[in-house]
Amino acid sequence: MTRATPPIDRRRRAFALGALGLAASPWAAAAPAPIAIEVWKDPNCGCCKDWIAHVEQHGFKVSVRDEGNNAARGRLGMPPQYGSCHTALVRDYVIEGHVPAADIARLLQEKPVALGLAVPGMPIGSPGMDGPAYRGRRDRYQVLLIGKDAKAAVFTSYA
Repeated sequence: MTRATPPIDRRRRAFALGALGLAASPWAAAAPAPIAIEVWKDPNCGCCKDWIAHVEQHGFKVSVRDEGNNAARGRLGMPPQYGSCHTALVRDYVIEGHVPAADIARLLQEKPVALGLAVPGMPIGSPGMDGPAYRGRRDRYQVLLIGKDAKAAVFTSYA
């Protein structure tokens, strides 16, 4: 004597098999490959590590060079007046300092003719400078779009 499978179990099994078949089909949407970003920073900088965690949480694949960032900043052409504690390269853009991942994504989507983005200094409340030690404090700051001529324009303002 065989037991009949209850209708609910048959539906669950059919749904699971259907979902499995769809996932294996050539029409299944593949997750986009993470965007590579290379970061130069001091090996002992905690806020740089926190900024790296922030961009990784937003889908970037980070490779780190723990050799400081002054030489990289100069080699990549970022003017020193826009300097911060870490420098990054994503595709053909230089990212200087605590730039939010959303602004990097917007830069890559809009593709302006520019050197890259910068958050000069280390404003409290920016990604990587927003941990519990700052007790919720947030400074106003701007993300600057740095032109190839070294001129800056405001890309995003944060209050």
